[in-house]
Amino acid sequence: MTPLIDTHQHLVYPDVAGYGWTDGIPPLANQPFTLDDYQGLADEQSVDRTLFMETGVDDADYQAEARFVAKLAGNPNSRIAGLIASCRPETDEGFSAWLDECASLNVVGFRRILHVMPDELSQSETFRRNVREIGNRDLVFDICFLERQLPIAVELAAACENTRLVLNHCGVPDIAGGNPDPWRSHMRNLAAQSNVTCKLSGLLAYCAPGEASLDTIRPYVDHVLDVFGPGRIVWGSDWPVVNLANGLPDWISVTQTILEGLSANEAEQIARKNASGVYKLNVA
Repeated sequence: MTPLIDTHQHLVYPDVAGYGWTDGIPPLANQPFTLDDYQGLADEQSVDRTLFMETGVDDADYQAEARFVAKLAGNPNSRIAGLIASCRPETDEGFSAWLDECASLNVVGFRRILHVMPDELSQSETFRRNVREIGNRDLVFDICFLERQLPIAVELAAACENTRLVLNHCGVPDIAGGNPDPWRSHMRNLAAQSNVTCKLSGLLAYCAPGEASLDTIRPYVDHVLDVFGPGRIVWGSDWPVVNLANGLPDWISVTQTILEGLSANEAEQIARKNASGVYKLNVA
């Protein structure tokens, strides 16, 4: 088994922040998903380091979330190697001050969820200038776009060449719909942007009910491997959203099967080397 660095670990603490987006999603709504819960599902032999990924909390709470998780990460038993915090690049007010504060919170990158926002949000010069500022600080910007928005992701990557971008969830292909196009061509175009890395995450949750399996997602995994190559892919659990499929242990098992089909070096790249390099982690 190749130990993994999980670059997409969500945590849900309802007493710390609001998670309005989970309303109407019974497997996720109105319940905590804590660090202890995660570690009960993923031991150190399967996942030895994690990056906390901001959990799309209500707007008023995104800074409180990062401050809280930074305290959790201060415990060496947390296995949290860094945080990917939420930010608001679409506005200059308070943006630099938040980046300054995050320097003391072990933040290695930022994300602004875009797949539920108007398409034009990431197309403004203010947004792009602030994403370039993230790059100027040698930090990463994670991007989450729907399949139909991937051309916008290409535009953002081209406009922010100095910033390392990580595409979440393989660009959200319509696996349940069974049509890999135009996702395949969009992903090829995005892979042509040298500052973009693809995150192998989320795929099982996009399968039709009862069809979440390696066989179902294999064509999508193979295409990502083809266009990005093992040297530009990182792994993420997307826990607890992965519960919409078969849960975290199943996704780890599927991942290990994928890695077993690669060379030892390729498997090590996807499992941990790429994450350590992209996010500048201080891990063995």
